[in-house]
Amino acid sequence: MEKVAFLGLGAMGYPMAGHLAKRFPTLVWNRTFEKALKHQAEFGSEAVPLEKVAEAGILFTCLPTTKEVVEVAEALLPHLRPGTYWVDATSGEPEASRRLAERLGEKGVIYLDAPVSGGTVGAEKGTLTVMMGGPEEAVERVKPYLAYAGKVVHVGPVGAGHAVKAINNALLAVNLWAAGEGLVALVRQGVSAEKALEVINASSGRSNATETLIPQRVLTRAFPKTFALGLLVKDLGIAMGVLEGGKDPSPLLRLTRELYEMAKRELSPEADHVEALKLLERWAGVEIR
Repeated sequence: MEKVAFLGLGAMGYPMAGHLAKRFPTLVWNRTFEKALKHQAEFGSEAVPLEKVAEAGILFTCLPTTKEVVEVAEALLPHLRPGTYWVDATSGEPEASRRLAERLGEKGVIYLDAPVSGGTVGAEKGTLTVMMGGPEEAVERVKPYLAYAGKVVHVGPVGAGHAVKAINNALLAVNLWAAGEGLVALVRQGVSAEKALEVINASSGRSNATETLIPQRVLTRAFPKTFALGLLVKDLGIAMGVLEGGKDPSPLLRLTRELYEMAKRELSPEADHVEALKLLERWAGVEIR
């Protein structure tokens, strides 16, 4: 059975690596090594120093940005073996990932960008959607090892996975903010947000924001920390790069990026992305409830 390695045990990576460890011999590494030792104790993976992950035939990375992936790759380069597959679940930057694929290719390592969608709940349940960029035969080769996935879609060449992920998250941001604006207006009209959502979610205005995020996090005032506002703003920045590359008209997505940049400044990069609606509530002087 192929040995795998998982690098980056954050909110998403920790449970994702757990699913791998249940099915394959799994090496784990994290900058904060205590996290790797905790994972080893919980899931039976093997916590190892960085250079030892090169023993695996398939390497998974799930790091904050492409910059960290490149840093890890450069450190590992002397140790990597030809024929290794590198599956990058980071929400990364398409052009930088294409350059990294070339760099790793010089060593005979096949790089695939494979960001995920579904949040921490999907990571824990093993139901994440994976959007993969890279050669068809490489995608087919690693598919059986995506133990954390409920759905895998090969979306195009290297970089395409990151592009799809960035645009998907831009649409998340649009839907969340637009729903917030609409609900603020309805609350002002004397409609309870709960009743408004009951109608919207049985009608054409529904979205993941109205069906899940706002009922579970805003109406309850729980605002759990699952996906940092700063990371969503990073993804919006990547989406802007995708838009620039095609010179396509995109006034709404560009405005949305500005709104979330403001929310990040006013709240904090560590705030949950749904807390952006707190800024909207502050501006309006009403709560969505």
